[in-house]
Amino acid sequence: MGFSLVTAMEGMLFTLCHDSEASPAKWNYMCIAIAISLLMILIWAMATYGVYKQHEAWIIPFFCYQIFDFALNTLVAFTVLVYPNSLQEYIQLHPNFPYRDDVMSVNPTCLVLIILLFISIILTFKGYLISCVWNCYEYINGRNSSDVLVYVASNENTVLLPLYDDATVNGAAKEAPPPYVSA
Repeated sequence: MGFSLVTAMEGMLFTLCHDSEASPAKWNYMCIAIAISLLMILIWAMATYGVYKQHEAWIIPFFCYQIFDFALNTLVAFTVLVYPNSLQEYIQLHPNFPYRDDVMSVNPTCLVLIILLFISIILTFKGYLISCVWNCYEYINGRNSSDVLVYVASNENTVLLPLYDDATVNGAAKEAPPPYVSA
């Protein structure tokens, strides 16, 4: 698998380098895209390894990436909200935009609301994924620390288990239980 990936990347780079229309800017964009892709693969692999081996520190880079991605998407939502006319200007500048005529015929206010709804759904999903990664981190962190054992009976009832010394029968009883009284 690794050989075919390397061969495919070499073929793509060879085509890009020997393309008569390839400009240095195109080459720079390709190098940046490859570097970001490799970095994302590394971060994903670190998170997977951290979960598999129960090392919470390996999950942190993936969590930070998710926070950064959420912040960028939030900035996009605020940009759409603050500069609503920029959407149609962007579409007018790009003649190959898919469904360009249909999008341009929509009322600008309605277009902004549709895009904000779509972005808010995406942000909600990303927030859910951030909470999943954080809960995984907390679970692994709690599992690796043996200070306090917690037994969760349901979502609302959490019971702290006693320490080993307190729970053993060999330890001296602090106080005898009350005597049994029949009614």
